[in-house]
Amino acid sequence: MMQTLEYTPLEKIEIGRPVDRIAFVTSNCAGKNVLDLGCYDETALMKKSSGMWLHEQIAKAAKYVYGIDNSISLKDKQHSFSPNSKIVFGDVIELKKIDDFDPDIIIAGELIEHLPNAPDFLKKIKSLYSGKQLICTTVNASSFSNSFLSLIKRESCHKDHLQVYSFKTINTLCRLAGFESWEILTYHVNFTEMILASKGFKRLIVKAAEKVVNIMEWMFPLASGGLIMNVKKI
Repeated sequence: MMQTLEYTPLEKIEIGRPVDRIAFVTSNCAGKNVLDLGCYDETALMKKSSGMWLHEQIAKAAKYVYGIDNSISLKDKQHSFSPNSKIVFGDVIELKKIDDFDPDIIIAGELIEHLPNAPDFLKKIKSLYSGKQLICTTVNASSFSNSFLSLIKRESCHKDHLQVYSFKTINTLCRLAGFESWEILTYHVNFTEMILASKGFKRLIVKAAEKVVNIMEWMFPLASGGLIMNVKKI
């Protein structure tokens, strides 16, 4: 049952152990038609065939995946990375229904932190695809890794991030969007780009650091690397 929050500082938040982000999303997409929003970024090709690119992994499980992204590299063309998927250029803020494609589930992986108005985006998704499932994943404002970095005057943040969400602010987004019920989960951080960009001993160090952080996340779930909003029926 969904927890009713009072938004007081000392109330206990009911939260389970963190999950693997890609495994959770792909398991929900198995055998379904998937609309994958914001699915292509500057790290997509670097992650290709690594098992860490969400769109590619969804395509392995889904019936069909239709991706939309505003990356300039997609301008005036579309990419197809498998027989059952394609990515086209488009602005998710101006999202419209797609002719001849009726998704069972909408995925917005690491997207809402890039949007200037996330509540309006979620309301639009609800108006276009009422009754469908929606999964959004995003970085966690209370993450252990960024809290640690702050102690040494550092911050991990993409240059296009406009906001960072916490458990309670994700809950607020769901309320503002008019969703009737939802669940919020946490997911383990992955240092994928750092691992893929490093070699030898340095790569071993990065992997070890990731493992240590993942253990801390298991012990303290609200300090996990990211959050998952799962709305089974929008």
